[in-house]
Amino acid sequence: MNCNFTPAAPNQAWSGDITYIATEEGWSFLAVAIDLFCRKVVGWSMRPDLRRRLVIDALEMGLFQRHPRKGELIFHSDHGSQYASEDFRQVLEKHGILASMSRKGNCWDNAVTETLFGSLKVERLHGERFETIRQAKDTVLAWLLWYNRQRMHSTLNYLSPAEFESRWENPGTQAA
Repeated sequence: MNCNFTPAAPNQAWSGDITYIATEEGWSFLAVAIDLFCRKVVGWSMRPDLRRRLVIDALEMGLFQRHPRKGELIFHSDHGSQYASEDFRQVLEKHGILASMSRKGNCWDNAVTETLFGSLKVERLHGERFETIRQAKDTVLAWLLWYNRQRMHSTLNYLSPAEFESRWENPGTQAA
């Protein structure tokens, strides 16, 4: 893949990564799966550990919601142990998903996912203190829903991921 790759339709290329959020109870880890066509978070998982289940749950949520065609989806990630695990590879294989992993310094990296995490931390989490992991999870979920439905993106002609995808699916419709 080259760094100018842009999917022409939903469910052709997804990207995933992990970030961490501090709470008074300890770290909480967030994994997401993003459809690179519309920048929509299609799956997510938050856990107090970095086990493989974190990334598997995020991917499986995306698969449950989106139902990509077998053999047509590429899933891009870094070389993290969770993404390289046999369990994660089995889920990819079961659903006919092609794995793509960055080499160090490669331009086809997780820029979209890292940008999402940067936006989350700057726009919502900066200066926030969470007493519990549950509070962090509730706050992150609310922000992810807002991000998908309302946050405008310059790369999407200043539409939200949901609006961009909706207009692609129904080309004659415009927002009122």
